[in-house]
Amino acid sequence: MEEDVKVDKWGYQVKTSSDACISAINSYYEQVLSYGRKRSVILEALIHDEACVLANILAAHFHASSNPSRAPFHLQAASSRLDQATVYERAVFNSIKSLISGNRDDDLAFELHFKLLKDFPRDLASLKRAQVLCFYIGRPDLSLDLVQQVLSKNQQENYMYGMLAFPLLELGRMTDAEKAARKAFQINKHDIWAQHNLCHVLHFECCFREAVEFMVECSSTWSLASSFMYTHNWWHVALCYLEGHSPIRKVLEIYDHCIWKELDRDDAIVGEVYLNALGLLLRVSVRGEMSLFEERLKILADRLTDQCTWYLEWHLDLLTLWALATTGRRGKADDLLEGLKSRYSKMVEKKQQRMKGGVLLAEALYEYGNGNYMKAVELLGPVFDANDCKAIGASDEQLDVFNEVWYILLLETGHATEAIEVLERSAKKREGIPFLWRLLERAYSMSGRSEATSAGEKATALETVYGRCWM
Repeated sequence: MEEDVKVDKWGYQVKTSSDACISAINSYYEQVLSYGRKRSVILEALIHDEACVLANILAAHFHASSNPSRAPFHLQAASSRLDQATVYERAVFNSIKSLISGNRDDDLAFELHFKLLKDFPRDLASLKRAQVLCFYIGRPDLSLDLVQQVLSKNQQENYMYGMLAFPLLELGRMTDAEKAARKAFQINKHDIWAQHNLCHVLHFECCFREAVEFMVECSSTWSLASSFMYTHNWWHVALCYLEGHSPIRKVLEIYDHCIWKELDRDDAIVGEVYLNALGLLLRVSVRGEMSLFEERLKILADRLTDQCTWYLEWHLDLLTLWALATTGRRGKADDLLEGLKSRYSKMVEKKQQRMKGGVLLAEALYEYGNGNYMKAVELLGPVFDANDCKAIGASDEQLDVFNEVWYILLLETGHATEAIEVLERSAKKREGIPFLWRLLERAYSMSGRSEATSAGEKATALETVYGRCWM
């Protein structure tokens, strides 16, 4: 009956007679797109209509990451009433079911989302879900294809251009990414994802002070962001301080007051906080600035021995491996590594191919943390590039620290010639990073090359300029 059908914010039909149910679904969309911390609002939709197929399948997806034991209940509830659902609801059901099924077929999940968005191009929540899938299979090209497919139907829509900017970033199209991010920011200055993407651009261009000032100015809009997005944006600020050669105390302040302090909140998601805390600590360690952070790393490593955050995300697991190994928690590191290898062995062949680099990187980080540098170099091989490990679920900027680990390993094991080759490419790509020039200075010196002097002078000049800008 017509009175039993409502339309959601995209204008698509949903089988329910409850306005309150639709309102809660719309609120959930907003939380997903804004990286809000109240995605549990989808459960309110079921209070108003427990039979709603769309509400149940969205709840199943929410629980798949927050409380997996509850996901099957809502999946079954949606499945049992599928014959009464609208065409739109069935399309969303099929796409989400493909995502949360055991040992999922990533290609099928993508195909179903592609078809969903072809038929229902205004559904930006499904676009976001599909882009997250693309992120975890390391395919920014497919993510961009999805956005371009629906762009004409969403020309001035909130959140649209932030979703356009990110795959452009990952594909190295910085000019286009900046244009999209600025348009997103123009439409909605509170779009945290757009802010984040613009910071990516400024960081890449080595405009560190500008990036910090922009993000700090935006930070008042982050209070309702998820644990991940809140701490991740502050991670970006800390990284700009670090790469821009600010006093290390600025990085320490961000860690203590803007990342670790998130754990004081009752609704904090600890794994999301640990991911950004570990990412920053590894970056600090690679740069030889660990003295102020050693106790903090030990505290975090103690918490990581509790397996509640293991196997949630490969990126987090790899960072955890390094932290456990480097702080002497060898037994736990062994257990985690063996668990990762076991999970890898059970993947279908196509997924194994995607994750092969990630598994090798896990083993190398384990050896690196244990001080077995030669073994770590052997594992990574002579042509390592962390961007080949996108399937662990990390952006280029998050992956870059693993390239830096490789540079250090090459130098520590006497592979100066190989280090010079990769460092020269990296320094040419981003000339404004003092750390890279210091590594080049060291590599040239090890090889007895005169370029060591000019590399050292370049590093000193950059450090001096950046030092003044933070005063």
